[in-house]
Amino acid sequence: MTISTTAPVRPAALNHQEGGPFASVDALVEGLGSVGYIASRRIATALYMAVHLQKPILVEGSAGVGKTELALSTARLLAQPLIRMQCYEGLDESKALYEWKYGKQLLYTQILKDRMGEQLAGAATMDAAMDRLHGMGDLFFSEPFLEARPLMQALRHDDGCVLLIDEIDKSDEAFEAFLLEVLSAYQVSVPELGVIVAKTPPLVFLTSNNVRDLGDALKRRCLHLHIPLPEPALEERIVATRVPGVEQALTRQLVAFVQSLRTLDLRKAPSISETVDWARALVLLHADSLEPAMVRDTLNVILKFEQDIAAVEPQIVELLHRR
Repeated sequence: MTISTTAPVRPAALNHQEGGPFASVDALVEGLGSVGYIASRRIATALYMAVHLQKPILVEGSAGVGKTELALSTARLLAQPLIRMQCYEGLDESKALYEWKYGKQLLYTQILKDRMGEQLAGAATMDAAMDRLHGMGDLFFSEPFLEARPLMQALRHDDGCVLLIDEIDKSDEAFEAFLLEVLSAYQVSVPELGVIVAKTPPLVFLTSNNVRDLGDALKRRCLHLHIPLPEPALEERIVATRVPGVEQALTRQLVAFVQSLRTLDLRKAPSISETVDWARALVLLHADSLEPAMVRDTLNVILKFEQDIAAVEPQIVELLHRR
């Protein structure tokens, strides 16, 4: 960990290098594809800017479109560790940044208890005795007694890392405000230790499913990326990459069927992750084409609510004929 006021520097792994995955947007599209993430040019452009401008990137979109996977794939591409912080209501500083090892502090207190008499020996006044005790107390709020949580762990990686703050919209507004220092200056303030500045800024991803509106201050510090549900051609490429064993004809059929489902008034339309799961299920069942009976038996893979399944079942034949 670095405690200083020196501005953080760009990590060597993210420098512009000819032929590297971050040399251009096209190279980044290709690089992400090499680790299994099929990115549109819009996604790659946002990531390219986030890396070279050293800005956090706020990735929004419906559940299952690949927001979290983008961070995971970027970490693989960079060969850097990924630190993930899952947000939830009530998340506070002690769970996200640091807390003190109270058990260890208590143990050391017991060990030093017998030596306090020696430390206080020769103290002529109460003020002198208090000064000596104060010096001993400071030891218990130092680095050996610090339990680093995800945010501090990310700042302590000398060679950089990828920090994923997942589902930020599930956290409270107070926690969102707490993040502003980290996102703007890659530093945190610890009362007992001072200001802790990252030697190498982490590449920060924040994801949101739009459970609540995020504040302007947080949005201002981030680049914005919205990942929509993909067009058929892109979704076919994603399925082919994620499920190598699926036949091309079956891929085309199942993607067309899923695209048709998304035009219906469903409680939860299937996302990319459901499409991939369905393709894996069909390969497992040795399907080579979509038949009404097969679709009916596996609807629970792509539809997550019984009312949606009940609404779609009578329309299966019609939906299959739309492709």
